[in-house]
Amino acid sequence: MGLTRALLDPAPLRSSPAYRRLWAGQALSGLGGRMATVAVMVQVWEATGSTAWTGAVGLARALPLTLLGLFAGSLVDRVDRRRFYLLTTAGQALCSLLLAAQALLGHLPVPGVLALVAAQSCFVAGGGPAARTFLPHLLPASQLAAGLALQGLAFQASMLAGPALGGLVIARYGVDVCYLVDALTFLAALYGAFGLPAMPSGDAAARPGLRGVADGLAFLLRTPVVRGALVTDLATTVLSMPISLFPLINAERFGDDPRTLGLFLSALAVGGVTASVFSGSFTRLPRPGVVMLTASGTWGAALALAGLAPGRWPVLALLALAGAADTVAVVSRGTIVQLHTPGELLGRVSAVEQIVGQAGPDLGNLRGGLVADATSGATALVSGGLLCLAAVSLVATTTPALRPAPQPARPARE
Repeated sequence: MGLTRALLDPAPLRSSPAYRRLWAGQALSGLGGRMATVAVMVQVWEATGSTAWTGAVGLARALPLTLLGLFAGSLVDRVDRRRFYLLTTAGQALCSLLLAAQALLGHLPVPGVLALVAAQSCFVAGGGPAARTFLPHLLPASQLAAGLALQGLAFQASMLAGPALGGLVIARYGVDVCYLVDALTFLAALYGAFGLPAMPSGDAAARPGLRGVADGLAFLLRTPVVRGALVTDLATTVLSMPISLFPLINAERFGDDPRTLGLFLSALAVGGVTASVFSGSFTRLPRPGVVMLTASGTWGAALALAGLAPGRWPVLALLALAGAADTVAVVSRGTIVQLHTPGELLGRVSAVEQIVGQAGPDLGNLRGGLVADATSGATALVSGGLLCLAAVSLVATTTPALRPAPQPARPARE
């Protein structure tokens, strides 16, 4: 495979103006969201000086996504998805404006700030699954993987640049300006959404309430390839998410140097960006299930080796490898979900995918912290990587549908 074919495939940006506008809007809005995350953490920390309260910020985001996600996904499968996405994006922008107003006019008590964060997360619970249903309408099936890789690049870039930019803005202008910048970036997301065609829910609208949710879960249970993709992601993140271990490993092995801790966090993102830039090397492959399983196993192996590596630079290199493998696995999993989920169920399945993507890392960081408290940071990291390898091997063995070359379950919509 030549270098050109290994690089990120820009074909979706060229072939679909609607996708191009949507991608640009979401990329800019994602950058603003990462800046706002820093602003919330700074405001809560300055008000309380408590890590318990800063930890509650993550809980305020995660709970609405987990509790409302399945019902929001069912609603996505009953309405015009473009209109629903516009409404939820506008709701997120309003919450950012309210955060900016409270910071400018006099800070709310911390519970009030968390309430606004939770309200914004309620809109994300609906807008996220809606946005995941757009690609089959905008791109041919042959470009779905490339489109997901472009979205992955935007996400990883926001992970790298957003917190640093947010810190600079806060240091110079304050948290109120940072919130306001976030609110303004939603204008780009709204612009991208306004250019979309109508997005009907599909051939058969979801049944209301719990019955619609049950239909989505039943589809997952009877579709091994989609179920296996989501179980792989959940197992790897729950068993081996390493971020909560970084401070302890840094203290145990590298003298508690804050510069090393920052490099640990950056290494994962650097690996993710690198994998996104060279995503043509795997998005053009015909077997995304095999790619996903291989990448998930590589993630586990890299983390286990990082726990045993003798020095700072080998650890950083292995964390970068893990970050790259994670990006490959996420893009391949998304490709499997898009290709094998009927249009009328895509909102509900995307909601499950969003919940897995949110809850898995949170639970994984909790697992890692508990194991490290009982043993050591290195033991928790190595054991997590080995458990991940075992889980991926089990999924590969019990889900043969992930190994053959997949056939799209439905034709792409132009």
